[in-house]
Amino acid sequence: MKKISRLIVFLFVVLAVVITVYANKNQPSSQNTKEKIYPQAKVITPDNKKQVNQIKPEAKQEPPKTGTPVSESLTNVTEPTGALENLPNEIRGWGLKRNELHAPPEVPVTIQQTLKKYDAYYLGNPSRKEIYLTFDEGYENGYTPKILDILRENNVPAAFFVTGHYLKSQPELIKRMVKEGHIVGNHSMNHPCFPDLTAEQIKVELEQVENEFNRLTGKNMIYLRSPKGEYSERTLAQTKALGYYNIFWSLAMKDWVPMPGGPEEAYQTVMDNLHPGAVVLLHAVSRDNTETLDRLIKDIKSQGYAFKTLDELIAGK
Repeated sequence: MKKISRLIVFLFVVLAVVITVYANKNQPSSQNTKEKIYPQAKVITPDNKKQVNQIKPEAKQEPPKTGTPVSESLTNVTEPTGALENLPNEIRGWGLKRNELHAPPEVPVTIQQTLKKYDAYYLGNPSRKEIYLTFDEGYENGYTPKILDILRENNVPAAFFVTGHYLKSQPELIKRMVKEGHIVGNHSMNHPCFPDLTAEQIKVELEQVENEFNRLTGKNMIYLRSPKGEYSERTLAQTKALGYYNIFWSLAMKDWVPMPGGPEEAYQTVMDNLHPGAVVLLHAVSRDNTETLDRLIKDIKSQGYAFKTLDELIAGK
């Protein structure tokens, strides 16, 4: 009987142990009941929005670029292939058909439209007695100091379009032009035919002059006279893109060589063709122009004309 009682007790103990082990095995542990934290799902409230760390996607790793080093590309720029390169590049030489009775010269409507499209000028307001005096300076022939004296004495503004050679060889005259209130424009470094050049070559021609001018005077250049008056629609567009206003002319003569009639011929040519809004081109290498300039200015003023600046021309004032 005692053996049976002991066996029953032993069985109860074993059964109790088994039940306890089984119950513990199915009871959730504290580790298994912990909530997993997903930063992206974190609720943002006005109180905690400054503390929430936003998880940013991993930056895409780009393969290293190969090719021409940046330092070399500055001196090895290829010609741009944008829309400007596809514009007509037929060489045009600026020319005019003079009118009588002091009327502006005739320019075909299509050319006028092209000039307007690219901010190029050859004439002011044809209804106003205004005149814009400009000089081209390829080299110094000894007359510019006298020209500047005459302009100062008559209180007349002018624009001087200078080449790279002139700029480098006559720094004091350039400084004087600026000091006395005249405009200095770009006439290119080497006086080439622009339509024969690539866009990059044109840029270099202009930048060499403007950089030297800026170094010398601290001023910038925004006016351009194309060498020899040669241009194309492409060059007009490209120089405009470089920040320039192209300035042509409505009154000029073959004055870069001595005129058969001397100073009197120079005087008479201008007076016979004077018209409202005239942009006059004179070459400062001309002795004839220099000797008649004072008389010319005084007689133009006596006819009621006012001398204006290129700044006023493009502003329409």
